[in-house]
Amino acid sequence: MFRKDPLSKPMTRERIVDSIKMAVPIGIYAVIYLIWFHHLEVTPQVHYTEVHTALDDKIPFLEIFVIPYFMWFFYVSSIVLFFLFKYEKEDYYKLLTFLITGMTVFLIVSTLFPNIQHLRPTVMPRDNIFTHMISFLYKRDTPTNLWPSIHVYNSIGCCIGVNASKRFSKRGKIICDIISMLIILSTMFIKQHSTFDVATAFAMGLIVYVIVYRSEFVVSFLHRHDTAEEERAIN
Repeated sequence: MFRKDPLSKPMTRERIVDSIKMAVPIGIYAVIYLIWFHHLEVTPQVHYTEVHTALDDKIPFLEIFVIPYFMWFFYVSSIVLFFLFKYEKEDYYKLLTFLITGMTVFLIVSTLFPNIQHLRPTVMPRDNIFTHMISFLYKRDTPTNLWPSIHVYNSIGCCIGVNASKRFSKRGKIICDIISMLIILSTMFIKQHSTFDVATAFAMGLIVYVIVYRSEFVVSFLHRHDTAEEERAIN
């Protein structure tokens, strides 16, 4: 899945310290995101905008897709940590910028335009371990503030990050593409998201991709950061 590692850098004390510094932004943002999202979830709103399309009614309920849906939590965190531990600054900061930008937009949208969907089945059509897992999910995740889908957006981001990286072999990139696709489909097949959530996540992903991966935005930031670090070391 990964390329043989001619790119690896020696594990020095300076590298470990720098890796810890690189991890600080995502740690701080994770706390901010969780507090903000929890506030949205527990604060009742006077009015919710219902998110629904005609296509949603044609998509079947397939409980087995709860597996890739839950896989998302491991998938996204693994890609981020991989770039961090491999000390791939450009890959890491590009992916981090992509994820944080979209997640912040999601929080702002949910704050200004509280939304809800009524796609979940009132009674599970079957009784098996997968429907039990979905019931567990439904009880802990309200059907509110789902637009645009962060499951979809972050999966797109990881797919882009992996395909843009020199660290992954062709087979590894294909595997990540398949995992991302299954996660995206899972959001609709277990009735957790509307097709509108998915489409807007793709649209947002395209815009942020152009800014982060097709421009010199992150590269310029890293260059300025490394230059400042070198000047401080000299002084």
